[in-house]
Amino acid sequence: MKKNILIIIIIATAFTSCKKWLDVTPQSQVSEEDLFKTEQGFEEAMNGIYSRCAQGDLYGTELTFGFPDVLAQNFSIESAYDERKYLQTSLYNYKDADFISRKDNAWKGLYNAIGNCNLILENVDSKKNLFTDIGHDLIKGEALGMRAYLHFDALRLFGPSFATGASTKAIPYVTSFTNKVTTLSTVTESLDKMIADLLAAKELLRPVDPIMSASYRVNYPNITDTLQYTEESSTDLFLQNRRHRFNYYAACAELARVYLYKDDKVNALANAMEVINSKKFPFTDKADFINSDIKLKDRIMYKELIFAFYIPDMVDELSLYFNQGNASLLIKQSGADFMYETAGVGGSDNRYKQWFETVNAGVGNLALQKYVRNPDAKVDDVTANRHPLMAPALRLSEMFYIAAECTYDANPQQAQSLVDTVRTARGINEFLATASKDEFMNELVKEARKEFYGEGQIFYMYKRLNKSIVGLNGGSYGPSSSIFVLPLPNDEIEFGQRN
Repeated sequence: MKKNILIIIIIATAFTSCKKWLDVTPQSQVSEEDLFKTEQGFEEAMNGIYSRCAQGDLYGTELTFGFPDVLAQNFSIESAYDERKYLQTSLYNYKDADFISRKDNAWKGLYNAIGNCNLILENVDSKKNLFTDIGHDLIKGEALGMRAYLHFDALRLFGPSFATGASTKAIPYVTSFTNKVTTLSTVTESLDKMIADLLAAKELLRPVDPIMSASYRVNYPNITDTLQYTEESSTDLFLQNRRHRFNYYAACAELARVYLYKDDKVNALANAMEVINSKKFPFTDKADFINSDIKLKDRIMYKELIFAFYIPDMVDELSLYFNQGNASLLIKQSGADFMYETAGVGGSDNRYKQWFETVNAGVGNLALQKYVRNPDAKVDDVTANRHPLMAPALRLSEMFYIAAECTYDANPQQAQSLVDTVRTARGINEFLATASKDEFMNELVKEARKEFYGEGQIFYMYKRLNKSIVGLNGGSYGPSSSIFVLPLPNDEIEFGQRN
């Protein structure tokens, strides 16, 4: 009997000139046999995975600016203003009903998307004759890359870190489309499987990914000069906007992350430097970052995104999170001043100046403006804003941070210079001058926290390094598995997944 596909099939309006490949219309469920009769069917299935990831339980909300940032103490949450019901999450009460719902939905969403990666992978080789030109290797490479990417976030949430539990059973690494229980892999086993998937993705994508072409140049969508912008030059919409997909450099960047998590600094450095040395992702111009015209402002540093999820449907959700006065997720002025070190080195930091706006609450609260959209524009009108609404997944600055961490033991000065490159791009003119590795790592974590604010990444850095989470008043929460390891959903435990 043929299995039924788990995703709602997404029909891309790829043949409409005014739309992008991921401007989609949900249709009905379709059988696996019917879906994979054509190359377009595989493309639709791959698009469906990205659309699934863009939903609110995954990177459209929760895993980008949702509960991992709350766990990292990035917001000033008080009971009187807790309309998002995050107070108990900020207190690490993992028995709270709202928290259980959030983390269980994230787990289910990750594995739903993983299941659909596996469905593609189980069919793509046997249907290779359906593909023309580079389609087979692109689809297979993206599916392998996404399978690893999604498993890695499941591991970073629900398993111990490599540093504290390398041999501990953590998550199921699912590689087949089945309803059978997959036993848990250890942290090391999981990381090795991710590395294998990502290396395979790199090999498939290297010769075929349009982003590898010397003529492929990133910029803003409303740049008409083809010498500056070629991301949409292909006549095939499936080959456009490769940064909205798991592209070759996303495989490199994710490998850098995974190798670093496994404490393999040699391979982490090699992959991070491959991204940096490609020079595909230029640092955002100051004039774009601080532009007073919202239509021309680039708060998210779009050109630096190596891979990101296209989330136009999340405009209203973002508004509820950050721009509803005291009902928003806020940070106190004092907390933001502490985090961005505004009394010292951070006094010229453009991130602080551009990402926060005072809320008239009488208590000095600030609201995040990183994802603000032009309120007078239609959601899908890219000319109304500098770039489309994206949820950052992998960005250039992280590669500099990874390279710096991996370089320090051999060359502390070079490590500091790599961090200073990012600081300079953000308006900080004072160079690092650390006297020890511990001091350097403390500074690196502080810089990463500033950079990744509202992106869900800094919690994972605290966890990987087994460092205390720093509160907005300067206090700290000591490293502990009771904080860093989220409980598996009950149905996973009931089916014996921990055995």
